[in-house]
Amino acid sequence: MQEMLSGLDPLVLVPGGATRQESVRAGLEALKGAAPDHVLVHDAARPDCPVEVVERLTCALAVSPAAVPVLPVVDSMVIAAGDLMEAKAEREILRRVQTPQAFRYADILAAHRAWKGEANAGDDAQVAQAAGLTVALVDGDERLRKLTFSSDFGQGGAMIRTGTGYDVHRLAAGEELWLCGIRIEHDRGLAGHSDADVALHAVVDAILGAAGEGDIGQHFPPSDPQWRGAASSRFVEHAVSLAAAKGYNVGNVDLTIICEAPKIGKHRNAMRETLALLLGVEPDCVNVKATTTEKLGFTGRGEGIAAQAVATLVKF
Repeated sequence: MQEMLSGLDPLVLVPGGATRQESVRAGLEALKGAAPDHVLVHDAARPDCPVEVVERLTCALAVSPAAVPVLPVVDSMVIAAGDLMEAKAEREILRRVQTPQAFRYADILAAHRAWKGEANAGDDAQVAQAAGLTVALVDGDERLRKLTFSSDFGQGGAMIRTGTGYDVHRLAAGEELWLCGIRIEHDRGLAGHSDADVALHAVVDAILGAAGEGDIGQHFPPSDPQWRGAASSRFVEHAVSLAAAKGYNVGNVDLTIICEAPKIGKHRNAMRETLALLLGVEPDCVNVKATTTEKLGFTGRGEGIAAQAVATLVKF
């Protein structure tokens, strides 16, 4: 425990009580020597606390002795009598209460000392209200959702996976040059079993890598004659479908094409739009860059073109 809390000095560990209310009061009593102006009471069951919520709470304390974050109720609400519906509840006047809850220190300490309600208060706002304190409401945040059941863990937002891809193809006379699904006029094209679109091949490997689905050679082996001259767009669509089967969508792709010629700049927008269409994303989720190797290596000598890509997959 001490190792986990290192770097948080000054820090005082206070033994809790038998109930939530007793534990909070023990913490408040331990602060008497410091006598802070404000105090926030938070639940460990809400581990993801945006700083913006804290800022809203502390601002509210300028005009109110207490403040709590809340969210509107979006579902229809009813009052239950056992397993039966007794009456409708007006969701317009209901709010979901979250923590942290903020208080002027002296006021909440006095409220806890004076608490005569149930053995365990539901939260500190109830203690404050019972003492006659006005409790202001500020906007909460869905990130503050409470982790209560085992099923809540591991579902706290987007799951993100990242993969990389790299491919090279030789430039040869008599071949067509395809890059990002766009045919480009050039004195030579890329040689390969399919249409040799080196850019799309790098993207395919990046998506397959992020999805944990091997590499392009496993799915489209050059020894298989059915892929001779095939459009590489089919490979992209296949990779995207494998990711989708696992519940992932493409978040974004960043692609770099490495060559001395042809110049990529004038084709960049068309490449970006074509690739975005294949991936099922908006064009601003795709980035296409080009660079040279300053005349060094096989790309510098104009012997071939290389491409590397990074793909992000997102599951909500």
